[in-house]
Amino acid sequence: MPLPLYLLALAVFAMGTSEFMVAGLVPDMASDLGVSLGTAGSLTPGFAVGAAVGAPLAAGLARGRPGRSSLLLFVLAFAAAHAVGAVTTSFPVLFATRAVAALAYAGFLAVALTTAAGLVPRHEKGRALAVLLSGTTLATIAGVPAGALLGTLLDWRATFWAVAALCLPTAVGILTGLPARPGHEDDAARPDLRSELARLRSPRLILVMLLGALVNAATFGCFTFLAPVVTDRAGLGKLWVPVVLMLFGLGSFVGVTLAGRLADRRPGPVVAVGGPLLLAGWPALALSAERPAALLVLVFTQGALSFALGGTLITRVLYEAAGAPTMAGAYATAALNAGAAVGPLVAATTLGTALGPVGPLWSGALFVAVALSVGLPFRGVVAGVKERDESAR
Repeated sequence: MPLPLYLLALAVFAMGTSEFMVAGLVPDMASDLGVSLGTAGSLTPGFAVGAAVGAPLAAGLARGRPGRSSLLLFVLAFAAAHAVGAVTTSFPVLFATRAVAALAYAGFLAVALTTAAGLVPRHEKGRALAVLLSGTTLATIAGVPAGALLGTLLDWRATFWAVAALCLPTAVGILTGLPARPGHEDDAARPDLRSELARLRSPRLILVMLLGALVNAATFGCFTFLAPVVTDRAGLGKLWVPVVLMLFGLGSFVGVTLAGRLADRRPGPVVAVGGPLLLAGWPALALSAERPAALLVLVFTQGALSFALGGTLITRVLYEAAGAPTMAGAYATAALNAGAAVGPLVAATTLGTALGPVGPLWSGALFVAVALSVGLPFRGVVAGVKERDESAR
């Protein structure tokens, strides 16, 4: 894989740390800002809504600009939003900074996904996406647990400052290590924006976007509220939260890495095997959360299965949107973050029920069940059978 791809993954690491870090900071943020646990948890879906809505808009605006300058602008805007968030004492202002950061993240990821696909041969899109998403999984392994530990030892504001600082070397790397137009096609041969948007009429594209959103809804909904499961249901101390988040991240790295080698040529088996296992895993975790040993094992396996399945489906979005070379990344980003927005919102509603802290785990099982039910009649599409790749014609 080319070096510029790893530079993009580094930026995704910084942004992924921010997107996921609220999972380990929700209790402290709620206490400091005087809001409920569910309200503080809304920062995660709020971020995802901004990313889902902003991805197509940002990608459309960036179409005529060199990829490097667009990526640099998005990273700097992301850093500035975190600096403001670190000093505010108002939850509405903090929510607004998360929205700005989400727009910057959406623009970056949309351009980065398209750029990553252009850096490699057509048949290696899945591997390129796996490298890019490894930045997200490494964020859950190192960035998010480190943020949770920093928040425990200092406060949640220190974590926001750390993310802002992490963006600066990332910006330097993009500026010095990424070509101005990596992997871009000749502008004259590129479809116009109307033609790329028309690709959204494809039932195959809509299907894989929906499935990707549903699986990611389960992943983000469960991950956002893992901290209460650890401290309340399992009865472990707060310092165990970073450990659990790290285990989930390790699993996600293993899952996205292994699936990345299969997503291009054999996506069907990944979904056929990983889907039912993921569906069974969330209820199993909910029922065994009081046993720390089982909790730790299942958190790892669910991280692996979630990212293996989710990463494969997002790769399918890139393939089905191949006729929209500059907007394909935006469609994949929108699908991923639509799920990340809906999942925590639904999960939050279960916290006040009899299910308590494990309610989000049951909502995750529901999302996966819906995804499998919707995808089963169209398993040929998910497997890439008779794929209609207009760009190859």
